[in-house]
Amino acid sequence: MANKRIDQPTGTETVGHEWDGIEELNTPLPRWWLWTFYACIAFSAVYVVLYPAWPMIDKATAGTLGWSSRGDLAKEMTAADMARQSVFEKIAATDIEKLPGSPELMQAAVSGGAAAFKVNCVQCHGAGAAGYQQFGYPNLNDDDWIWGGTLTDIEYTLTHGIRWQNAADTRVNYMPAFEGVLDQSQIGAVANHVLSLSGKAKANSIGAQLFTENCAACHGPVGAGMPAMGAPALNDAIWLYGGTEAAVRKQILAPRHGVMPAWKDRLDPVTIKMLAAYVHSRGGGQKAAPAQPDTTPTPATTGAVAQTAEKAKTDG
Repeated sequence: MANKRIDQPTGTETVGHEWDGIEELNTPLPRWWLWTFYACIAFSAVYVVLYPAWPMIDKATAGTLGWSSRGDLAKEMTAADMARQSVFEKIAATDIEKLPGSPELMQAAVSGGAAAFKVNCVQCHGAGAAGYQQFGYPNLNDDDWIWGGTLTDIEYTLTHGIRWQNAADTRVNYMPAFEGVLDQSQIGAVANHVLSLSGKAKANSIGAQLFTENCAACHGPVGAGMPAMGAPALNDAIWLYGGTEAAVRKQILAPRHGVMPAWKDRLDPVTIKMLAAYVHSRGGGQKAAPAQPDTTPTPATTGAVAQTAEKAKTDG
């Protein structure tokens, strides 16, 4: 205090400190700054009372208004759930083959199915649903389906799975192994005939005869397949386990049979329906055949793939 003095050039009192002849002026803060500072203090005091402010061990002070960002989020999520529930109810009440007749509802189903696909299906079929041939996981983007590719077919396959032992109504087909039934030269002739159906090899009469005797009952005389029996088409150059001669020979000798889980115990029916709509929309889905009242009804075992669907190519 004794060192304080008035600085003559500025007329301002010093603080009484000196550093090598340099002194500090005691310049007062502007009043507007002080009033702004006091207003901020008053505002913070009111905020602490009204809103959550002081953190504690497992929560914060609630504030007299009872507001919280978590509460706001919960309200928004509840409103979104209610909006989705309305859409879910409409999808649930609509026959799956009639969904395309309602574009907005179909788009909602496809969007919901896309989300479900990312959670449940990409592990086997990939993010783009292109599958992994090296592991026997089919591509869901083409138009080749072992069990049929209509919306109803896909929904059934998703619901009951492929060769899933825990589902009584699962889709089941097994191609017999021809090792020991045909010799190596006959196996080669049949393999070449199968490849010739899609223009990948030259036709041969021996292979064609063996195919007629051993394979046509399931795959059809020209290899077009029979979805009702789960027999894939062999004449389209789309293959599940590879389209080389070695791969075809291997499948004839010791067939590989994929397994897809049934989703009826894991996903609700609406989610399965939306998944079917999404897979169908990928570009390879088939339209339902027109009703034929005078013909034998399609067996209940027609359907196709979605989540890990068995869309195949040479299963035989």
